Amino acid sequence: MKTLKYKDYEGTCEIDAEDEICHGKLLFIDDLITYEAETPKQLKQEFELAVDDYIQTCADLGIEAKKPLKGQFNVRVTPELHKEAILRSHNDNVSLNEVVKRALESYLYVSQEVNNHFNISIASQQSSIPSAQPQWFSMSTNTADTSHARH
Repeated sequence: MKTLKYKDYEGTCEIDAEDEICHGKLLFIDDLITYEAETPKQLKQEFELAVDDYIQTCADLGIEAKKPLKGQFNVRVTPELHKEAILRSHNDNVSLNEVVKRALESYLYVSQEVNNHFNISIASQQSSIPSAQPQWFSMSTNTADTSHARH
């Protein structure tokens, strides 16, 4: 979902093809603030006006504008996963909150690219291991040695 952003607020950007209108609402606040327009460009302008109006209305009423997201939320997991997370946090000497924070950071900021690394070990006798020098190097060394022998 694409969102509009302005002054630390975000809002939806939706198109209703049937009614031929663009509309949206502010996200992550307790109040319902909506906006609409005929074009996406106008919708962005209406979104910014809605944010400014929301902030001004809160100031006029003497209440604090609800800042988006407080940094707290409930997480529902299976009892088994909850237990494993607590045990791991205890063993790592960190809080369960820190475990969840690290998991979220990993999910959001770690590269999505997959890299495969392989380490191959070959166990064999030393005599069967090929020379570290390339074939052409030993051949040219032998040729040079032979030319010295002729003189």
